[in-house]
Amino acid sequence: MKPREKDSADNKESDLEEKKLDWSCSLIVASLVGAFGSSFLYGYNLSVVNAPTPYIKAFYNESWERKRGHPIDSDTLTLLWSVTVSIFAIGGLVGTFLVKLIGKFLGRKNTLLVNNGFGISAALLMACSLPAGALEMLIVGRFIMGVHGGIALSALPMYLSEISPKEMRGSLGQVTAIFICIGVLAGQLLGLPELLGKESTWPYLFGVIIIPALVQLVSLPFLPKSPCYLLLEKHDQEGAEKAFRTFLGKEDVSREVEEVLAESRVQRNIRLVSVLELLRSPFVRWQLITVVISMGCYQLCGLNAIWFYTNSIFGKAGITPEKIPYITLSTGGTETLAAIFSGLVIERVGRRPLLIGGFGLMALFFGILTITLTLQDHAPWIPYLSIVCILAVIAAFCSGPGGIPFILTSEFFQQAQRPAAFTVVGTINWLSNFAVGLLFPFIQKSLDTYCFLVFAAICFTGALYLYFVLPETKNRTHAEISQAFARRNKAYPPEGKTDSSVTDDKTNIQPDPDSSSALEK
Repeated sequence: MKPREKDSADNKESDLEEKKLDWSCSLIVASLVGAFGSSFLYGYNLSVVNAPTPYIKAFYNESWERKRGHPIDSDTLTLLWSVTVSIFAIGGLVGTFLVKLIGKFLGRKNTLLVNNGFGISAALLMACSLPAGALEMLIVGRFIMGVHGGIALSALPMYLSEISPKEMRGSLGQVTAIFICIGVLAGQLLGLPELLGKESTWPYLFGVIIIPALVQLVSLPFLPKSPCYLLLEKHDQEGAEKAFRTFLGKEDVSREVEEVLAESRVQRNIRLVSVLELLRSPFVRWQLITVVISMGCYQLCGLNAIWFYTNSIFGKAGITPEKIPYITLSTGGTETLAAIFSGLVIERVGRRPLLIGGFGLMALFFGILTITLTLQDHAPWIPYLSIVCILAVIAAFCSGPGGIPFILTSEFFQQAQRPAAFTVVGTINWLSNFAVGLLFPFIQKSLDTYCFLVFAAICFTGALYLYFVLPETKNRTHAEISQAFARRNKAYPPEGKTDSSVTDDKTNIQPDPDSSSALEK
């Protein structure tokens, strides 16, 4: 290439980086289709059981009486309903452990495709439970849907992270959180009495799960596999280059290929890291602690408690019971708008301010909410302030904590470590989800409105930890992110060590301490 032509190419590449790259059609379709059949269904199944609760309990009572000849007692009914709700989290935990096994042989994209089988089978079981008169079908369907969610929330963030350039990694990663929020809103909307939230139509609420699964099943095969997966695990450079061209919408993908190859040179002959090996590795100790704390706070921050109080707070504000389901849509709308806002600004603001600020604001508004709930009978305007606090907590959560923990897990770990990392983080996610569902009624009964102080403390502690430990990862390669943690880990992979499962943490060159500290904030 002539010098003038080379300078021209360099200028074009610089201009491209300044524009943060254009979203190609394939990248948009992959993110939308992937999220619609995955994280959307997770969000949908979080909220869809709320509206038909009385009808499902009546169905349980009828099914029980028909099989056993006597009505079900209230304690057994409560237990069955608790199992129906909480078994979703148990299925999610099982799905989390399946991701590494399935992904090892099929890759990210094919794992998402296979996962649709769980979604479709679960939808058919739950939708047919009423005609069949079998309550067991609904419970088993919820469990299988949980397996689908566990696989989806690990495989989808990995796929989106690996198909996107680092300049778009945050925005594309937030698609997962945006579609969770849209799924919650869709569950609330379809659960209205005018739509499917009636005694005769509630099974269709579960039957419509087939639609997103089928859309993903027929669309995703036409898109390429993860280029990182092709290059690092299949050693197919030609296929990886073709995938990069498709997703990035440009011919020259040498820079992207070289970034991945820098990782490949270290880990080409290294197998996937097991969970135990990842936990023992000193080179990723603080990365792992950080994502575990982020994900723990994600589930334990008290957002589930908000849903418990929403109806009573709306009632105190003078909203009639008939209108409360419609007003509740404002919470789902707030979630969605805040998640979209986060996706638009994350590459400008960064992960660190959104995550720390989100948890900090949640702690603040939880404190105010505790005061307003305690004093809500003292003045007619106080319940309205409680509503504002509820919406503010939801907005603060979805603007950062609602999606960034998934992004960080993709960014902190290399290709061989990522499945094990998502297994660990997914386990924390689903166990915390189950613990909140199991323990919150007892916490609420003991502390009443003061239970929000517990969640405020969790959010504040999480924000404080992240302030001191979390580096900014915006536009950073994995090597640069590893450098930001290197001083804190106090461990560097030995030179030339290629037979260990943990040498894929970063390049073998020890980073300059000055450059490391420059990346920490």
